[in-house]
Amino acid sequence: MPAYFVTGTDTDAGKTLATAGLLALARRQGLTTLGLKPVASGCWLTNAGLRNSDALALQSRSEPAVTYAVVNPFAFAPAIAPHLAAQRDGRDVTLAALASHVAPLLEGPQDLTLIEGAGGWRVPINDSEDLSGLAVRLKLPVILVVGLKLGCINHARLTAEAIHADGLRLAGWIGNLLDADFATDAALYDENLATLVCTLPAPCLGILPRLDAVEEPTRPESAATCLVLPDDD
Repeated sequence: MPAYFVTGTDTDAGKTLATAGLLALARRQGLTTLGLKPVASGCWLTNAGLRNSDALALQSRSEPAVTYAVVNPFAFAPAIAPHLAAQRDGRDVTLAALASHVAPLLEGPQDLTLIEGAGGWRVPINDSEDLSGLAVRLKLPVILVVGLKLGCINHARLTAEAIHADGLRLAGWIGNLLDADFATDAALYDENLATLVCTLPAPCLGILPRLDAVEEPTRPESAATCLVLPDDD
């Protein structure tokens, strides 16, 4: 079944918004879906254990339904880099452990599986491994979420180069307008987008507008209206 690893140009680039939107779009098209967030920081304690808002958004758009533990096997309370959160919690996060959890799920019946990373492409999970290594181990094509703001061209191109250097295919990219002021000059905004289109070696799958106030499930459903699913070849 088609599966993609979703990364971003930075923390809060809009990975969850884009991932949930793609899952919602797939469901509207009658496809079965699975959204995974293998490692999540910034969780809160509930009666059922630690929960993360990004992981819950993906769980709610997974059909058939799955448990939270399937979506997010490594959850940490501090809203800090995953390797630092794991150290504070006295736990080890390794690529071997992540791959053993995710790989069997890729053999399931879902029509589309999206695996959302944490932070950017080079975010570490321990002293010697990066989370991007999971995509490398599983040989997954990558969807890049570009946070549209000043400096995004450099961030996007460097991330695309790193993905290519790791031997993976960039299947497409999604722009997410983070800074409303970035679009105040319409001509400059269009020129920045045109530069991204010309320099990134993959198609643009959609542009997400600036959303000042959103609540679940409105946020991912809204995102789904302006995204297209990537080709799986």
